[in-house]
Amino acid sequence: MNFQRGRTREEPEMNLIPMIDVLLVILIFMMVTTTYAKFSELQINLPQAGGEEAAAQASQINVSVDASEHYAINNTPTAFGDAGKFARELNRAAGEQKDPTIIIGADAKAPHQAVVNILEAARLAGYGRITFSTSRK
Repeated sequence: MNFQRGRTREEPEMNLIPMIDVLLVILIFMMVTTTYAKFSELQINLPQAGGEEAAAQASQINVSVDASEHYAINNTPTAFGDAGKFARELNRAAGEQKDPTIIIGADAKAPHQAVVNILEAARLAGYGRITFSTSRK
């Protein structure tokens, strides 16, 4: 039974103003609470040297390798047969030095295996102080 025959049903309308007000408040809240600081990836405190300079130069052995895998120990060309033979050459270059520093100077185009060969020979010779030399542009 339809008692309201002549009246058409009104469509409900949605009022967007309260929704816009709420979104504006949320936007302001997000802007106020957000921090705009850059995050650093790693914070490292490096140690600083405070001692005096050492009187005696630490014993060093310079080992270099070029792009075509030619090795040299203290600027003397040395053939690389295997890691054991190269370790004996490192021991010979060290002489009476107990634990010399091995300085590896590798060409930028030298294969990685050449550097790994030097590291393996130094390990077999019993040397643990190894560093790499670089050049500035």
